[in-house]
Amino acid sequence: MRNLFNIITVISAVLMVLSILIQNRGQSLGVSFGGDSSYYRSKRGAEAIIFNATIIFAVVFVLSCVLSVIAKK
Repeated sequence: MRNLFNIITVISAVLMVLSILIQNRGQSLGVSFGGDSSYYRSKRGAEAIIFNATIIFAVVFVLSCVLSVIAKK
């Protein structure tokens, strides 16, 4: 059973990292140096799907870590 949780943990971690890297911020490195010209806009289409998938992968990752610790007892 622990092996299953470990596999789920690794897969969800990889998918979470990939989904974070895929996200387009729309702002480059210039924001780090004070060039902030931000405005509010809502996420639409693929951007919203990737954002929601990132949240789901993070929840699955945390749950699999917690269940893995519980299974060790």
